[in-house]
Amino acid sequence: MSKLWANSGDSHFLEPEDLWRSNLPPHLAELMPRSERDPSGEFETVHVDGQSFTRKLPGAAQAEFLEASSRAPGARDVAKRIVDLDEEGIWGEVVFPSLGMWNASFRTREALREAIKVSNDWACSEILRASPRMVPTAQISMLSIEDAVAEVERTAELGFRAVFLPTTPPSSTPDYNRDDWEPFWSACEAARMVVAFHIGTDPVDFSAGENLGAFFRGPGAAVLNYTETTFSGQRATMKMVASGALDRHPDLRVLVSEGGATWVPFLADRMTEGYRQHHMMVRPKLSRSPQEILYTQVYASFQHDRSAVGAVTAMGYQNVMWGSDYPHMEGTFGHTQDTLHELFDDVDDQTRYRVTVGAFLDLFPEVGAPPALLTTT
Repeated sequence: MSKLWANSGDSHFLEPEDLWRSNLPPHLAELMPRSERDPSGEFETVHVDGQSFTRKLPGAAQAEFLEASSRAPGARDVAKRIVDLDEEGIWGEVVFPSLGMWNASFRTREALREAIKVSNDWACSEILRASPRMVPTAQISMLSIEDAVAEVERTAELGFRAVFLPTTPPSSTPDYNRDDWEPFWSACEAARMVVAFHIGTDPVDFSAGENLGAFFRGPGAAVLNYTETTFSGQRATMKMVASGALDRHPDLRVLVSEGGATWVPFLADRMTEGYRQHHMMVRPKLSRSPQEILYTQVYASFQHDRSAVGAVTAMGYQNVMWGSDYPHMEGTFGHTQDTLHELFDDVDDQTRYRVTVGAFLDLFPEVGAPPALLTTT
C-alpha cells in the first residue's frame, strides 16, 4: 500500500510524572498534580492544588488505555517518537501537554505560575530543541492574565510558536469574551503565537468525585460524555469572534484541536445570521462578518471524521487540519495509514494536500512538508 504522509495538528507528550514536584520548593511541590492508586488498581485518587477526588477505574477502559500507551513507545521519548512518526507517515506535529491539561484547575497563583515555567523550560529542552518536526505548545497561567502575557512573551523568545489554552478559563478568571484578555491577544499576535485550544480541558469540579467529567449518567452516557467534550472548543471560538477579539487582531490565528471541523461552517452561518438579524442589539460592531473571521483565522483539527473533508470540498472552509492525537486511544496510532487511506483515497490531490499538509504549514511553515507526500513502501 502506498504510504500517505501528513502533518498532525494534535498530539500529546507525557511529561515525567515528578517534573513539577522535583523542580519546585516543597511548599509548591505539594500542590502539583499527582495520582495514587490503591494496591488493587481499582481506585485512583487525584490531587491538584490541595483538591482531591477518588474515582473507580473501569477495568476494561483502564486496560485498553494501558495497552494503547504501551504500544506508543514515543509517548515519553523523543527519539522513539521520531521512529513512530516515520512508521506512521507523520512528518510534523503540534504537541500538547499531558500534566498541563490540569492548568485550569489550579487555585494558587504562585504555584501555577512557577509550575508553568518549569513545564515550558522542560518542553523547550526536551521537545522544541530535540526536533524541528515537533511544535510544542507553551503553557500559561490561567489565574493571572498578567502572568499569562509575561509567559507568552518569554516562551516566544525561546522559540515557541503556539500557546495552549483550556477551552474554558477557571471561574476566578474573566471569560474569553471579556476585554481583560486584550493584552494577551495582542501579545500572541505580536509574537506570531498560535492560540491552540484543546477540547476536554474545562476546569474540573472536584466535588463531583467519582462522577468527575460526567455530564450525563445512565443509558448512552459514555457516548454522550465523549461528545460533550467537543462543545467547549466551539464556545471558546464563538467568544473570540463575537467579542471582536479576532476582528481587532486580524493576524491572530486560533487552532481548535480534536474537535472536528464541520462545526466551523455551521457556526459561521449561525453567527452571521445572528449578527445580521439582530444587528440593533449587537455590541461590538465588527468590521468583517463572523463567517469571514472564522474562515480566515480559525483552524480545526480532526482525526477520523469523514465529514471533515466535506467541509473543504462542499462548504468552502479551507482551514481543516488532520491530526493523529498520538498516543491517546482515541487517536490513530497503529492504524494511521488505514485511516489516511480511508479518508483521502477518493479525494482530489489539492484537497488532500490542503488537509494533510497545507493548513498546518499556514500556521507552522518552519516545520516544512513531509519529504515525500506519496511514497511507495
